[in-house]
Amino acid sequence: MKKVIAILVVVLAFAFQTNAQDNMKKETVKTVALEQTQGEFTQKEIKISEGTYIFKVTNNNAAKEVGLVLIENGKDGKNTENHIKNAYVTQMVKQGKTEASKPVTLKKGTYQYFCPFNKTPQYKLIVE
Repeated sequence: MKKVIAILVVVLAFAFQTNAQDNMKKETVKTVALEQTQGEFTQKEIKISEGTYIFKVTNNNAAKEVGLVLIENGKDGKNTENHIKNAYVTQMVKQGKTEASKPVTLKKGTYQYFCPFNKTPQYKLIVE
């Protein structure tokens, strides 16, 4: 009886895992491409729809290394607890290179993005 229960548990676990993987594949991950030059992002405002995104940041001679911070509108960007950490690029973006973030699911609302290393202003990201 114990063997039957153990086999049933394994089969059910496999079925749930496969279903979860299928659901993840169905969700489309879109890309937001951003370019930094010295002291600024070239994209001053972005409008996108709700969904899951990867942010790709290109360093066009902006600084030795740059990054990306995304926060909800109205939050203090200096406080790292307010940062949407999955929006960070997975490694610092060196001059002439492009790096990407992890997937970030965004709901309707307004966000701000900026680079603390290249000292850019905060720009608006609107999710409709």
